[in-house]
Amino acid sequence: MTAVARSHVRPLYAAGFVTAFGAHGIAANLAQVTLGGTGSLLYLGLLLALYDGAEVVLKPVFGSLADRVGARPVLLGGLAMFAAASGAFAVAADTRWVWLARLAQGASASAFSPAAGSLVARLTPAGGHGRAFGSYGSFKSIGYALGPVLGGVIVAIGGLRSLFAVMAVLAAVVAVWALATVPVVPPLPRARQTLADLARRLADRSFLHPTAALAAATAALSVGVGFLPVSGAAAGLGPVVTGAAVSLLAVTAALVQPQAGRALDAGRLRPWAGTAAGLGIAGAGLAVAMLPGPAAVLGAAVGIGCGTGLITPLAFATLAGATPPERMGQTMGAAELGRELGDAGGPLLVGAIAVAGTLALGYGALALLLIVVPLASVAGAAVRSVGGSVRS
Repeated sequence: MTAVARSHVRPLYAAGFVTAFGAHGIAANLAQVTLGGTGSLLYLGLLLALYDGAEVVLKPVFGSLADRVGARPVLLGGLAMFAAASGAFAVAADTRWVWLARLAQGASASAFSPAAGSLVARLTPAGGHGRAFGSYGSFKSIGYALGPVLGGVIVAIGGLRSLFAVMAVLAAVVAVWALATVPVVPPLPRARQTLADLARRLADRSFLHPTAALAAATAALSVGVGFLPVSGAAAGLGPVVTGAAVSLLAVTAALVQPQAGRALDAGRLRPWAGTAAGLGIAGAGLAVAMLPGPAAVLGAAVGIGCGTGLITPLAFATLAGATPPERMGQTMGAAELGRELGDAGGPLLVGAIAVAGTLALGYGALALLLIVVPLASVAGAAVRSVGGSVRS
């Protein structure tokens, strides 16, 4: 990728940071708007669900819109909406309206997140998709890592209102940067697509396998972020150390993703082999989390971060390579939906099993799903690929 091409995609990486920082930075500090008690805990749960819920519903919609009108307008509109929603709450400073601000933020991220992914794919040559998506995912991981820490510092200094104000400024700056730097990528002519055509395309292995891997990776990541602090507390670790373990997970993923993408582009790593390895490593990390003690918590963080960091750029590069350019937004939106389902489903599965049994059993169940089910699917794809090569 040339220096000019890299300058075109850097604002897209920043947009990935915005959505990750916005999701985790505010979510980690929403508890201050509750007053304690069961009712307040339910309200907190609803606040946490609003952002992801909006993304689940709207990402496929905005992805398809990006194909119809162009990804750049959807990107800019989404960033502008995010800045406006965050700024409105910062001005109002009324916690009774935080639910509306959070819903609007989630809807805005639903627009600019798949649009950014589509533009990364369209603006990058096919041989550079691995590196481009590795860098894009790395910026997202940095946002996930820094969000709770920096968000907590900002809230401690100026309250939740200040955090929303920072989000507004950040989104506005990235929107102006993208407006000045990201070139116009016109929508391509598309053949008419029926619902049956869409269903067939989304059920195809070229979409289903990488999206399932993304969902599994996101489930492992979400469980690590949510439940490793519980394991750390049980091992006698304080909040600072358990927070450092979660940051270690995100930093590991951020470091691994660009390297995995470069290896894919250079031909040193096959997509199905790398995905299988990533699933196995993430599953092993969850298995390590079943063990007692501080070392197990840190080992699990490294394993989950390494596995998810390996899967993400390979899966997105595979999707980009298998998708017609005129349908890129729709594919990215649908793939992001798969990630959101993993983000919600992983913690629900582990939490339900932990309530019925133990947290270790919950870790073990998800580890088994990561290792056995997706690996069988990936292995089948590899066998078919080898068989096709032999026949040809």
